[in-house]
Amino acid sequence: MKAVKTIRRIGFRKWYERELLQSHMHLVLLVLCSLGMLGSAEAFGISQPVGSQLVMVACALASALIGYWALRRYLYLLNHAEYVADQAVCRQCDTYAKWDVTAEQAQECRMTVCCRRCGNRWSIGL
Repeated sequence: MKAVKTIRRIGFRKWYERELLQSHMHLVLLVLCSLGMLGSAEAFGISQPVGSQLVMVACALASALIGYWALRRYLYLLNHAEYVADQAVCRQCDTYAKWDVTAEQAQECRMTVCCRRCGNRWSIGL
């Protein structure tokens, strides 16, 4: 899994930070698409030629589709990062995100981790 390889390479905290940054960049894209839709609606005019009207409708439709994709991607990345972060706490010593990946179960989308502080092992779902 790509996430497990990235967590092994850069660590969980940096992976989590990158996931949140990536999700929020999709939120920025959503805001820009909303502005594009509003601009298309403002530029649309009934007195304009049909070709110009079709271009404005196409721009609004493209902005809506990209915005819809950006919203779905934002919510997925944010929920995925939070889902993994909720499991990143050692149940024995209550330490957050101080563990090493020991094994990966690709079929089950899980990784086994070991706490650096107390040595406790548990499984984290991705």
